[in-house]
Amino acid sequence: MTPFGAKLRQLRRERNLTLKQMSTALGVSPAYLSALEHGKRGLPTWYMVHRIIAYFNVIWDEAEELQRLAEVSDPRVVVDTAGLEPEATELANLLSQRIRGLSKASLADLTHRLRVAAAKDGV
Repeated sequence: MTPFGAKLRQLRRERNLTLKQMSTALGVSPAYLSALEHGKRGLPTWYMVHRIIAYFNVIWDEAEELQRLAEVSDPRVVVDTAGLEPEATELANLLSQRIRGLSKASLADLTHRLRVAAAKDGV
């Protein structure tokens, strides 16, 4: 499941909506919404994200969160380390090889550490 898919499912369940009800309102198939929720589809389009925001009638922070989550929810990431430091290639490969075995707590910790390091380095 992607971060966007988890949030989409949360919003849908909080409002007691079925995939069929939501898909009908958005003009997409229930299978498409299910695939979005489970991370079996790539990134939703900008247009689809805004239709979902309008459908749930969310504003400000929650709308921005949905947009941000959509941007970081590609389930098939490619990391190109060509021309970077050897440590970057090692990090990308380690993550690729071991991500499936990491606990939710470890993933949260690594994500936090990467955000802190990126902010420190001005990225």
